[in-house]
Parts: sequence; C-alpha cells; structure tokens
Amino acid sequence: MIYLSRFVFPDADREFDFRLAEKRRCYDTYYPFHVLSARGLGEIEPDYITILYGGNGSGKTTALNVVGEKLGLKRDAPYNRSNFFEDYTALCSYEIRRPIPRGSRIITSDDVFDFMLNLRALNEGIDLHREELFQEYIDNKSGEFHLRSMADYEQLKQVNLARKTTQSRYVRRRMPPNAREHSNGESAYDYFTQNIGENQLYLLDEPENSLSPQRQMELAQFIEESVRFFGCQFLIATHSPFLLAMKDARVYDLDADPARVRKWTELSSVRAYYDFFRRHRAAFETDEGSL
Repeated sequence: MIYLSRFVFPDADREFDFRLAEKRRCYDTYYPFHVLSARGLGEIEPDYITILYGGNGSGKTTALNVVGEKLGLKRDAPYNRSNFFEDYTALCSYEIRRPIPRGSRIITSDDVFDFMLNLRALNEGIDLHREELFQEYIDNKSGEFHLRSMADYEQLKQVNLARKTTQSRYVRRRMPPNAREHSNGESAYDYFTQNIGENQLYLLDEPENSLSPQRQMELAQFIEESVRFFGCQFLIATHSPFLLAMKDARVYDLDADPARVRKWTELSSVRAYYDFFRRHRAAFETDEGSL
C-alpha cells in the first residue's frame, strides 16, 4: 500500500532566504538546515519499500526525522532537534496517495534498546523476588504457624506448600518465569514483529542494530511480507546489505553527489563486502572441500 508518494525538502536557495531573514540572530547551529541540501537531496518519491542509504553523517537519520515530524507520526524515543526544526519542516511539503493511517509511527534503535533495558530491569526485579521467596520458603518450612482467621488462609497454603516440596519447586510455583528468555538480538527482532501491524506507514531508523546477519535476513523477509500481505509501506534508514537487497526496494544513495536512486549492488559498502569475499573466495572453497 502506498500512503506517502512524495516528500520535498527545501533546496539551498530557500534555506539561504531563511538565513537572510534570521541575520540578526546568532546561533551555533541551524540544524537541520544545510544537511540534506549539502547532499543534493531535494525530494524522495517513496515506493512500497524505500531506503535511505549512507555512511555516518550522511543525513539519512535527519531525513527520516524530518519526514516523521512533518507527518506528525507517533514516536517514543526523543531525538536530536534544534530550535529550527519546526522552521525547517514548515518549508517541507509532501503528497499522499492515501490518507496516512493514525497508527503509523517511526521506530528507532533507541526504542529497541529501551525495550531490551526494560526487559532486563523486569528480570532483575524478578530475580530480587526470587531471593525473597527463598527466604520465605525457609521461614514457612521451619517456623510455627497458627491459623487464627480466614485472613490467614493464603499464608496457610504457602506453609503447606513449603513443607511438602523442595525449595526450587516452591520458588517456581510462587513466581513467574523470567520475561527475557532470548538474546538481545532475538528480543530486538521480537520488538519489530510485535510493534509492526497492518495497514500502516513505518519509518525505521537503522533497524539492523543488535541483529545478527541471520536475524537481519529474517527482518527483511518480515518487512517484505508486511508490504505484500498486510498493506504496509516502509521508509528505512540503513546500510545493512541484507535490508538493501530487499526485493524492489527503492534505494536513495546519500553518499552520492548529488544524492540519487541507485541499485543496491552499486553502493560503496556493498561493493566493499563483495570485493572482500571475492578476495577470500579460495578460503571458502577450501573449507567447503574439507567438509
């Protein structure tokens, strides 16, 4: 499903006119002015899957934040913005093919990290509860107990449980299992599958962070299927070759001068991977022969 069909950023001339109007003010930075215009990124025409590619400092995250701010998309984690962010987005414009659904949102690596930290904090709380239950078992096992009223009934059940079972079984019966049963990479992948629904526009900022190559390929397949079967559209900032290789993705190369649409196989980082493995091809063939 195509929701956002065109997004236009201010060019260098419009940015210059804005600076002239602000000439009496002194600021250390006019961010996000002059970031995308310096890359020659005047506009994007999003497809079902659109990727903003570039190295550190290329502006791909800035572009994603500008689009999200202009469209008023939901977001959780704060992001780098200046006093001029609203002035900049006021100069932007966009076209839609269909109304943007209300549940559309931007998901950043900070959201994923916060999710994993919250799981860790939850588990630490559970671990603390486990220690408390160890002591509770000892008290119920060895201490005296007298049933005085129905208010003591729950305590009676705990005492009986302690006296007829082992400490480990008592603790397992009395507490939930740890919420975090996976690695960070698995938890990060779960975050995307749990937070990406049907018929929405999603902006993803470097979703490959914390994901192994295998998980990145699984995420790529999940995104492709969300587009094909569940009416989603994606705008993604990434330099992961596994995401860049998604079928029919439109890739904007922000490292090019000026920024332009390119095939993923033409991108510098992808070519670096290709050249590296080609140089070491003999090592792989030798390893395969020894299996």
